Amino acid sequence: MNTTKALEIISFNKKFAKDFYELNVEWLKTFFYIEPYDEEVLSKPEQYIINKGGHIFFAKLNNQIVGTVALMPIGNAGLFELTKMAVSPKHQGYKIGQQLMQHCIDFAKSIGLPSLILYSNTTLENAIYIYKKYGFIEKPLEPNTPYKRSDIKMELTF
Repeated sequence: MNTTKALEIISFNKKFAKDFYELNVEWLKTFFYIEPYDEEVLSKPEQYIINKGGHIFFAKLNNQIVGTVALMPIGNAGLFELTKMAVSPKHQGYKIGQQLMQHCIDFAKSIGLPSLILYSNTTLENAIYIYKKYGFIEKPLEPNTPYKRSDIKMELTF
Protein backbone atom coordinates (compact mmCIF):
# COMPACT_ATOMS: atom_id res chain seq x y z
CA MET A 1 0.00 0.00 0.00
CA ASN A 2 1.38 3.38 -0.97
CA THR A 3 0.41 5.60 1.94
CA THR A 4 2.89 8.40 1.46
CA LYS A 5 0.95 10.22 -1.26
CA ALA A 6 -2.59 9.57 -0.09
CA LEU A 7 -2.00 9.99 3.65
CA GLU A 8 -3.02 13.36 5.04
CA ILE A 9 -2.53 14.50 8.63
CA ILE A 10 -5.35 16.74 9.80
CA SER A 11 -6.21 18.55 13.00
CA PHE A 12 -9.06 17.78 15.40
CA ASN A 13 -12.62 18.11 14.22
CA LYS A 14 -15.59 17.10 16.39
CA LYS A 15 -16.82 14.74 13.70
CA PHE A 16 -13.72 12.59 14.26
CA ALA A 17 -14.07 12.33 18.06
CA LYS A 18 -15.63 8.89 17.64
CA ASP A 19 -12.60 7.75 15.60
CA PHE A 20 -10.28 9.05 18.33
CA TYR A 21 -12.17 6.98 20.88
CA GLU A 22 -12.54 3.81 18.80
CA LEU A 23 -8.95 3.64 17.51
CA ASN A 24 -7.53 4.07 21.01
CA VAL A 25 -9.94 1.62 22.65
CA GLU A 26 -9.11 -0.97 20.00
CA TRP A 27 -5.38 -0.49 20.63
CA LEU A 28 -5.74 -0.58 24.42
CA LYS A 29 -7.85 -3.75 24.32
CA THR A 30 -5.26 -5.40 22.07
CA PHE A 31 -2.26 -4.68 24.30
CA PHE A 32 -3.55 -3.79 27.77
CA TYR A 33 -6.90 -2.74 29.15
CA ILE A 34 -8.84 0.49 29.43
CA GLU A 35 -8.05 2.35 32.62
CA PRO A 36 -10.61 4.78 34.07
CA TYR A 37 -8.33 7.69 33.13
CA ASP A 38 -8.25 6.45 29.50
CA GLU A 39 -12.03 6.18 29.36
CA GLU A 40 -12.45 9.69 30.72
CA VAL A 41 -9.97 11.34 28.33
CA LEU A 42 -11.04 9.33 25.28
CA SER A 43 -14.73 10.01 25.91
CA LYS A 44 -14.21 13.75 26.31
CA PRO A 45 -11.26 14.78 24.10
CA GLU A 46 -12.41 18.37 23.86
CA GLN A 47 -12.66 18.75 27.63
CA TYR A 48 -9.36 17.04 28.49
CA ILE A 49 -7.20 17.96 25.49
CA ILE A 50 -8.51 20.60 23.09
CA ASN A 51 -10.05 23.04 25.61
CA LYS A 52 -6.86 22.90 27.70
CA GLY A 53 -4.70 24.03 24.78
CA GLY A 54 -3.85 20.57 23.49
CA HIS A 55 -4.01 19.17 20.00
CA ILE A 56 -5.30 16.02 18.36
CA PHE A 57 -4.21 14.93 14.91
CA PHE A 58 -5.63 12.30 12.60
CA ALA A 59 -4.11 10.28 9.78
CA LYS A 60 -6.62 10.29 6.94
CA LEU A 61 -6.20 7.85 4.09
CA ASN A 62 -8.66 7.82 1.19
CA ASN A 63 -11.23 9.75 3.27
CA GLN A 64 -10.94 7.27 6.14
CA ILE A 65 -9.43 8.00 9.56
CA VAL A 66 -6.77 5.32 10.09
CA GLY A 67 -4.73 6.77 12.95
CA THR A 68 -4.60 9.40 15.65
CA VAL A 69 -2.32 11.02 18.21
CA ALA A 70 -2.63 13.77 20.79
CA LEU A 71 -0.46 16.40 22.40
CA MET A 72 -2.01 16.80 25.83
CA PRO A 73 -1.00 19.57 28.23
CA ILE A 74 0.20 18.38 31.63
CA GLY A 75 -0.09 20.74 34.56
CA ASN A 76 0.67 24.42 34.16
CA ALA A 77 4.37 24.27 33.30
CA GLY A 78 3.95 24.21 29.51
CA LEU A 79 4.64 20.49 29.36
CA PHE A 80 2.92 18.36 26.74
CA GLU A 81 2.53 14.61 26.62
CA LEU A 82 2.63 12.77 23.31
CA THR A 83 -0.24 10.39 23.96
CA LYS A 84 -3.19 8.45 22.62
CA MET A 85 -1.39 7.29 19.49
CA ALA A 86 -3.22 4.51 17.69
CA VAL A 87 -3.32 3.17 14.15
CA SER A 88 -6.00 0.87 12.78
CA PRO A 89 -4.75 -2.76 12.75
CA LYS A 90 -5.52 -2.94 9.01
CA HIS A 91 -3.13 -0.06 8.41
CA GLN A 92 -0.25 -0.98 10.71
CA GLY A 93 3.17 -1.67 9.24
CA TYR A 94 3.04 1.30 6.85
CA LYS A 95 4.77 3.81 9.16
CA ILE A 96 1.58 5.78 9.75
CA GLY A 97 2.37 5.99 13.47
CA GLN A 98 5.83 7.33 12.65
CA GLN A 99 4.32 9.95 10.35
CA LEU A 100 1.93 11.00 13.12
CA MET A 101 4.81 11.20 15.59
CA GLN A 102 6.96 13.24 13.19
CA HIS A 103 4.01 15.59 12.65
CA CYS A 104 3.71 16.08 16.42
CA ILE A 105 7.44 16.73 16.78
CA ASP A 106 7.42 19.25 13.94
CA PHE A 107 4.29 20.91 15.32
CA ALA A 108 5.71 21.06 18.87
CA LYS A 109 8.88 22.72 17.56
CA SER A 110 6.85 25.18 15.48
CA ILE A 111 4.92 26.40 18.52
CA GLY A 112 8.07 26.66 20.62
CA LEU A 113 7.64 23.77 23.04
CA PRO A 114 10.90 22.93 24.83
CA SER A 115 10.21 19.19 24.93
CA LEU A 116 7.66 16.38 24.71
CA ILE A 117 7.21 13.55 27.17
CA LEU A 118 5.51 10.20 26.80
CA TYR A 119 4.62 7.27 28.99
CA SER A 120 4.80 3.73 27.69
CA ASN A 121 5.41 0.14 28.66
CA THR A 122 8.64 -1.72 28.00
CA THR A 123 6.73 -4.73 26.64
CA LEU A 124 6.08 -2.55 23.57
CA GLU A 125 9.62 -3.10 22.30
CA ASN A 126 8.96 -1.86 18.76
CA ALA A 127 7.42 1.37 20.04
CA ILE A 128 10.31 1.97 22.46
CA TYR A 129 12.77 1.37 19.61
CA ILE A 130 10.97 3.94 17.44
CA TYR A 131 10.81 6.50 20.24
CA LYS A 132 14.56 6.15 20.73
CA LYS A 133 15.08 6.43 16.97
CA TYR A 134 13.31 9.80 17.09
CA GLY A 135 15.53 10.99 19.94
CA PHE A 136 13.42 10.30 23.03
CA ILE A 137 15.49 9.36 26.06
CA GLU A 138 14.42 7.55 29.20
CA LYS A 139 13.69 9.70 32.25
CA PRO A 140 12.92 8.70 35.84
CA LEU A 141 9.31 7.60 36.21
CA GLU A 142 7.50 9.57 38.88
CA PRO A 143 5.51 7.52 41.43
CA ASN A 144 2.10 8.98 40.49
CA THR A 145 2.06 8.41 36.75
CA PRO A 146 -1.24 8.95 34.98
CA TYR A 147 -1.34 5.31 33.82
CA LYS A 148 -1.00 2.12 35.86
CA ARG A 149 0.41 0.27 32.83
CA SER A 150 3.31 2.74 32.38
CA ASP A 151 6.73 1.51 33.38
CA ILE A 152 8.79 3.93 31.30
CA LYS A 153 8.82 7.69 30.79
CA MET A 154 10.66 9.24 27.87
CA GLU A 155 11.42 12.81 26.85
CA LEU A 156 12.44 14.52 23.63
CA THR A 157 14.12 17.88 24.21
CA PHE A 158 14.34 20.37 21.35
